[in-house]
Amino acid sequence: MTARRLFFALVALLIVVGTATAAWRYIDTGVPFLPGAQKPVWLVEARIDFEAQGDSVLVSFNVPDRPPGFELSLEHTASPGYGFSTVEQDGVVRGEWTIAEAEGDQTLYYKVHATPDGSDHRDRTVDQAPGEPASPTWSGAEETAAEQILERAQETSASPQSLARQLIYAFGTGRDGAADLLLDNYDRAVVIERLLHHAGVPARTSLALELEDGRRNQTPVQIVEIFVDDHWLPFNPVTGQQGIDDDVLLWHRGGASLIDLFGGQNARVAFSMNRQNVPAEQLARMEEGGGVMSVLSVHQLPIEQQTAFKLLLLLPLGALVTVFLRIIVGIRTSGTFMPVLIALAFLQTELVAGLISFVGIVALGLLLRGYLSRLNLLLVARIATVIVIVVFMIGLMSLLGYQLGFATGMTLAFFPIIIIAWTIERMSILWEEEGAREVLTQGTGSLVVALAAYLLMSRPLAEHLTFNFPELNLVVVALIMLMGQYTGYRLVELKRFSAFREASG
Repeated sequence: MTARRLFFALVALLIVVGTATAAWRYIDTGVPFLPGAQKPVWLVEARIDFEAQGDSVLVSFNVPDRPPGFELSLEHTASPGYGFSTVEQDGVVRGEWTIAEAEGDQTLYYKVHATPDGSDHRDRTVDQAPGEPASPTWSGAEETAAEQILERAQETSASPQSLARQLIYAFGTGRDGAADLLLDNYDRAVVIERLLHHAGVPARTSLALELEDGRRNQTPVQIVEIFVDDHWLPFNPVTGQQGIDDDVLLWHRGGASLIDLFGGQNARVAFSMNRQNVPAEQLARMEEGGGVMSVLSVHQLPIEQQTAFKLLLLLPLGALVTVFLRIIVGIRTSGTFMPVLIALAFLQTELVAGLISFVGIVALGLLLRGYLSRLNLLLVARIATVIVIVVFMIGLMSLLGYQLGFATGMTLAFFPIIIIAWTIERMSILWEEEGAREVLTQGTGSLVVALAAYLLMSRPLAEHLTFNFPELNLVVVALIMLMGQYTGYRLVELKRFSAFREASG
């Protein structure tokens, strides 16, 4: 077999393997090739870190149970060597990890899928009403302060709901010395709960997660709930807002502590979350999850890694666009795949903010590089200086963006700093050797390719296919290899060589 036939056989094999594996995944998991009608699904993961002391370990962790506004499914745990079970006691559901012996740093994962159900975030199904709350015990000074605050709040309230709001306002910005005294000894939510109990209103302190796509290492916020008209009604203990937003998941509903650890110390809990638009058909079949492709799925990774893979799996599409525009069209760029990294950065920022930031950083870098060239620094020292200056400029632009109210300010750090420094260096040398015209040509070409890659990579269909069917990147590789064999005219060269074609004709 000749080398050319072997090449085309390899390309055909890549296409067949990629499409066949994707078809197998579709049959095995039910994930459709087109996004279609979708529902948002939140993948919420709790990471528990602690130090085991060389003896048996029991970790008891509060897990969500029928949180208002969400339906939960696909509970997963990752805890090598540990046994896991779910227990319910006094209406509180907890997950328990156990092991006969463990020592040193330990990490446990608990992951659940939360699907918004469109309800009003209030508990309508209550097994039994809570009993009369016990009056809390206060110290002498605390009791006097509590009675003063509660008396003023009751004078301006007409229902348990208004009483809860007035108590929350009492601990706001205009609080007095009595409120400061109680806040010195209790958390805001806890003291409000105790005051409500003092007034005979059933209340509890819950922990909630503010769901935000790609968020990592989040700590839960406190929510105060009161029992009114056969359901629990939540309040924000800081703002007094009644009810909670649709993107807030109540994880811990009063009762025992969030986590209890026996046989270890220094327990820490951090939450990560990731939002996916999942087709309704997939939601109906996600419960199966026992096929080979379910095991070999990116969804099995921790959410922190899934968030990174969302971007990494888009890189082949950016490379495909770059190869097409450079080899077939003939656009000149600064660096081979610098435009792909720029496009990847644009995905983390707003497009306009990303363009302004990139052009501004490179322009300022070129001016500073021109000054550094007159100092006769060696190459390594010069590039290192440019890197430090680029980092400083990104930090400065992030601070300015934050002060001006732009949410994309801090994400500018995603720009490939080292690559930008090398780009500034290359453009400076190109300026000296070829002139400003060539710098402008290659710089404009890089932005054009980056924009084209961004437009493809930002499509919902592209994200859906690359994340759910990563094997399709084999087809992308085959297309890149085919374009790598092209030796004809580039599109931008057709006009330049048209005179030769006319003369030969």
